[in-house]
Order: sequence, then structure tokens, then C-alpha cells
Amino acid sequence: MSVPQSVSQLFSLDSLLDDEELAIRDTVRRFAAERIRPHVAGWFEQGTLPARELAAELGGMGLLGMHLDGYGCAGTSATAYGLACLELEAVDSGVRSLVSVQGSLAMFAIHRFGSEEQKQQWLPRMAAGEALGCFGLTEPDFGSNPAGMRTSAKRDRGDWVLSGTKMWITNGSVADVAVVWARTDDGIRGFLVPTDSPGFSAPEIKHKLSLRASVTAELVLEDVRLPESAMLPEARGLSGPLSCLGEARFGIVFGALGAARDCLETAIDYAGSREVFDKPLAAFQLTQAKLADMALELGKGQLLALHLGRLKDRHELRAEQVSLGKLNSVREAIAIARECRTILGANGITLEYPVLRHANNLESVLTYEGTSEMHQLVIGQALTGASAFR
Repeated sequence: MSVPQSVSQLFSLDSLLDDEELAIRDTVRRFAAERIRPHVAGWFEQGTLPARELAAELGGMGLLGMHLDGYGCAGTSATAYGLACLELEAVDSGVRSLVSVQGSLAMFAIHRFGSEEQKQQWLPRMAAGEALGCFGLTEPDFGSNPAGMRTSAKRDRGDWVLSGTKMWITNGSVADVAVVWARTDDGIRGFLVPTDSPGFSAPEIKHKLSLRASVTAELVLEDVRLPESAMLPEARGLSGPLSCLGEARFGIVFGALGAARDCLETAIDYAGSREVFDKPLAAFQLTQAKLADMALELGKGQLLALHLGRLKDRHELRAEQVSLGKLNSVREAIAIARECRTILGANGITLEYPVLRHANNLESVLTYEGTSEMHQLVIGQALTGASAFR
């Protein structure tokens, strides 16, 4: 009997990474295994996450806003950031979401569109995990169509007054600052809203069946008064928030494959030890066919993710290419999770194994940062030149 290979060995994926990328990946993998994995099933079952405690540890490792330069950020490659996302999501999508929202949405918005004063005020503390951020774009009635947002910001005696509601906001109820996008007389603009501002509240959303090890909230702004300096000066129109979403989607391209890898490794291990009709489940042809097909899709997904990472590091990555990666990674990851559950049989529905937890989480990942249908239309427009969004 030959020695089993991992998908990484099967595709020789490590040969495509440099020493720094391998070191970052291995460091995050060890941290996730030692610090998060022993607790995450319990967090999922209880519907909680020690977000601030984890943020301090993640910040201490340099993982928050790690692909940004300056202001206490690590300044790593985009590929290294993607590999970190993969290792975090191999433990749980909720943990990767914490890091994505902090670094690729809230911190990126400030880093890319903020004033020097705003950057100095927030980014060093956010990079260290001492301050948490959230990103308020989605509204109860406007998800895929953010242009329809109703949240408004009106001028009043030199101040801004914000009113409206945002929905499905990761980190919302534990954040120190919310990046809120609102409609003004000058179009859609971004604002930094300290969460202790009068009129701001963030009730946590309960009774979730997905991303339970994650903090999700509604943001309610009732005549929140902010100074002129609260506006992000370099963001004008929807291009601002959409560019932030592109950053977060890139992390998902890698991250979702981490969930898929964990499911596949679990299924392979289980099939090797589970005996059926006097031999291991792994020795049956149908089981091996399932494992081979899943390994092929996982490996192809990782090769695409690495290619997109190299393009991003060369500043050549286009929006439709991010859509290719997000659509493929999440669609294949959720298919792999569901197929792995069949190999585990009834054991697959318990929290003793991570498979159905990953499948449930991926239902959310399938939707946020652009649904599969929206990414299909982005790709379709790139291929045909015709917009089919309306």
C-alpha cells in the first residue's frame, strides 16, 4: 500500500511558494490549530466568538491589514495574505471573516480613501488589534444593488448628520469604528463613525444557522452627528465601497478553499479508519472516486487562487478575475463540504467533525461579497461586452 498524499503534495503546490509565504502559511496554520480549533465547535454551538481577544492575538502576529503598507501594517504580499485567509478559514469561516472585515474592508477603506489624520488615528491601533472596525454598506432592502441605499448624510451647521440602517454587519456590535456609506447631495460618500457616537447602536443578530462563530449585527444610525473631518475625503461614488469589496473577495478566493481542504482531509482520515463490510471505507471504488473528484477541484481552485495572487502582487488583477476566483472557490468548496458529509454518514451531522459546520458557514460565504449570480453576470459582461444586471 502506497503512502497517502495530500492535495498539496498531489499538485506540488508548495513548489509555487517562496520561503516567506511558506513561513507565514505555516505560522498561521499552527496558530489556528493550537489556539482556535480546540474551541471553535463550542463557539459555533454557543453562537459566540471572543472577537476582541482574538483580534489582539491576530494583531500581535501582524495578520490584521497585513497586506497594507505603513501605519503598523506588515506590508506582506497579497499572496501571503491569501494563504493566511486559507489557513484561518480551514478552521472556521467566521474567524477568517473577522480578519477580512478588519483588514480588507475597514482598514483598507481608511488606508485607501482616508486623510492622513484618519490614518494616523485608526490604522496603528487596528493593525495591533487594539481597535476593531466594521463596514456598513449592505442595507435590509439593498444587498446586491447598493446603489439603492437609503442611509443618508446631510449637512447641518458644518457637521454631518447620518440616518439609516445597515444589515448583516460582521464585527458590528464589537467595533470601535464603523465605516458607513451614505447618500449625500454629492453622491455616495464614506464616513468614519465612532461607535460610541450618540444615536449609533448595533444590536447583534441572533438565531443564525451559519457563521455562528462570528459577531453579526445591524447598524442603526439615528441622527448621528459627526464633524466634517469624519468623511473619507478620497472616496466618491460607489467605486469606493466596491473597491473595498474587491479586496475582501480576494481573501475569500483563498479562504473558502481552506474550508474545503479541511473537509476533504477530514473525510480522507475518516474513510481510512471507518470499516464497512470488513474493510476500510477508503478502499471502496465509489469512495475513492468521490475523493479523487474533490481533490481535483480543490487543487484546481488553489492553482487559480495562486495565479490571481501573483496578478494582484503585480498590480494586474482585474475585477472580473476576482469574480472568477470567488465564484469558483465558493461554489466548489460548498460542493466538496456536502460530498464529504456523505462519506462521514450520520457522523457528518455532528459538531464532533467540522464538515457540516463548514457547509453551513459556506452558505453565507456563497452570498456575501457578491452572490454567485452577480459574479456570473460580471464574468458574462466581460465575455460579451453586454451588461445583464437589469
